[in-house]
Amino acid sequence: MWNLPNSLTVLRIFMVPLLVVILLTEFPDKEFWGLAIFLLAALTDLIDGIIARRTGKVTVTGTLLDPLADKLLMSAAFISLVELGLAPAWMVTVIVGREFAVTALRMVAMARNVAIAANWWGKSKTGSQVIAVSLLILGKKLGAWMILGQIALWIALTLSIISMVIYFWQNREILSEAEA
Repeated sequence: MWNLPNSLTVLRIFMVPLLVVILLTEFPDKEFWGLAIFLLAALTDLIDGIIARRTGKVTVTGTLLDPLADKLLMSAAFISLVELGLAPAWMVTVIVGREFAVTALRMVAMARNVAIAANWWGKSKTGSQVIAVSLLILGKKLGAWMILGQIALWIALTLSIISMVIYFWQNREILSEAEA
């Protein structure tokens, strides 16, 4: 259970409260510290899966914890941005709601012994969210970046919705079986 990929996932979970505290506490250069922690946590998301697959250390624990860690990180970052007045609450609600909806779909599929793998749309959504959060955090410190952050947020919102619709469409049989 305690291999390097799982340790990176657990590290990501522990970085979430640190990120929130740094973003929501007033001290000099908090945006740069917050961005560094956020990007480090996002990097652990990228490399834990690569390491697990390449070393054959994919575990049930990692399979369950990794998406949880991802949802915690992105939700905490976006909710912090709402608190800072850098992202509209309605947009963040849609983005976070999408995460819960797709997670619920995956849980229904898992109960039927069907794995729903991440697809290109899901990966693009995640990448766009990382970019949006990063630019919005920087925008707080470097005002000129704020417009780029807002554009990136709209892209992240759009990709979140598109990817959710695609996941549900591609797996509609799972939901119809759940109703039967």
